[in-house]
Amino acid sequence: MDTITKRDLLRVSVATTLGLGAAGVNATALGQSAGLQDAAPEPGLPPIAEGRFDSSVASLKTYQTPDWFRDAKFGIWSHWGVQAVPRQGDWYARFMYVPGHPHYDHHCKTYGHPAESGYKDIIPLWKAERFDPEALMDRYAAAGAKYFVSMGVHHDNFDLWKSTHHRWNAVAMGPRRDIVGEWQRAARRRGLKFGVSEHLGASYTWWHPNGLYDQFWPKLGVAYDGADPAYADLYHGNHDEPFRNTPESWYTQKTAYHRMWLRRLRNLVDNYEIDLLYSDGGLPFGEIGRSLVAHLYNTSIARRGRLDAVYTCKDSGSGEFHKEACVQDVERGVMNGIHPLPWQTDTSNGDWFFAENSDYKTARQIIAMLADIVSKNGNMLLNVVQYADGSLPPQSDQLLADLAAWMKINAVAIHGTRPWHVFGEGPTETASGMFKESGDYTAQDIRFTTRGETLYALTMTEATGPVAIAALAQGNPHERRQVRRVRMLGHGGRASFRQTDQALVIDLPAASPTRQATVFEITFA
Repeated sequence: MDTITKRDLLRVSVATTLGLGAAGVNATALGQSAGLQDAAPEPGLPPIAEGRFDSSVASLKTYQTPDWFRDAKFGIWSHWGVQAVPRQGDWYARFMYVPGHPHYDHHCKTYGHPAESGYKDIIPLWKAERFDPEALMDRYAAAGAKYFVSMGVHHDNFDLWKSTHHRWNAVAMGPRRDIVGEWQRAARRRGLKFGVSEHLGASYTWWHPNGLYDQFWPKLGVAYDGADPAYADLYHGNHDEPFRNTPESWYTQKTAYHRMWLRRLRNLVDNYEIDLLYSDGGLPFGEIGRSLVAHLYNTSIARRGRLDAVYTCKDSGSGEFHKEACVQDVERGVMNGIHPLPWQTDTSNGDWFFAENSDYKTARQIIAMLADIVSKNGNMLLNVVQYADGSLPPQSDQLLADLAAWMKINAVAIHGTRPWHVFGEGPTETASGMFKESGDYTAQDIRFTTRGETLYALTMTEATGPVAIAALAQGNPHERRQVRRVRMLGHGGRASFRQTDQALVIDLPAASPTRQATVFEITFA
């Protein structure tokens, strides 16, 4: 079959699927639907909202992080969607098409071979029947979250909002609810800032296995459902084309895909008044990506009278990264030392999507990580794992209860604080960089935050004996002030202490008010 005939058939198939007449189909509509390169040029990009930012790097580098983000310190993320249904964890949509992977084996045994029952057939199984954003947001706010981030679209190319430009969305199918909109309203009612994550930039290449074919008998050579042009707008077209000697331009992501990304993300920014946008990777697609960020910033100024928006992305080798133009996000990792610019760790209490037999972090681990991050001028964005139906696994439920109890006593040492001249001390070496979450801490590991003239010292586990803080030794050249008072948060009265040439030594009361990190409020003469 020659390329022209194949292209014509693809146009007709996609048009029929989308309810268009074959006679009215053109390459522009096809590119908008399937994310393939257009055969004819598209109209110009949507204009950036008027304001002081444009799509140049120099313009975006004038960005300054708003105070609300620097004060918030802790956010909760719902990294949740269709991929929670199989209960197998992250990247299910990709690995269900990779023979030999456990996700592929699970899919074949549970749902059938991906040639007949693919990812599109998982979508109707996501009902979210127990999803109660109001009740969940009460829990998140009590646990100390000052901002909330909803999944917008993962690499699976499924929009969780009422998407104008994409039929594969949660309002049209699956739960038939505006997930992003419901989260947004619940967050706003509780005074939380609201954000959305987008993972669409990497989707085109991430999801290429869906267009391949089985490699084992008896299904050898049988194409997966991603190769069916009827679903090209979900699966990004037929990714096995390079293996069939068709032109490279059919496979390589070109401007049509970039513009489709921009249209969908602009739809999200304009209709949901988001305070934060998270990209999973660097800023994608050059000038097109920068135009979205400029639009986000200018729209924020127009709505609020000040720049209140945050864009987070990663220095990960994919896309652009300009540290002055955004907030750097460090996935499952931390910075080494106090970073001069505000930054963010994103992590999860378990796998990114619910997985059977997953390991879960405890409140003790999360609070220690939070203390370390905040002491280094960062924020923590924590995914709290949900079942596919929207309810919480027992581990997530217990974590939120423990965080709420700790924050009720100790939040003053987290929210609205700034770093001290050193982030901390102690025997445990901390890792630095993405995917390097810190290990087991001891009570001798201490982190510092400040609020005005007040210093907070947070032990990284519950302290059970006298606490010695070397940074506050008598005559320390970096802190010559005399300690006037020490108070353990959550415990009435002053703590007894002595300031020696080696350390400030604090005696503990008989009972600790928390089972996690112990916090001391220190004031000076």
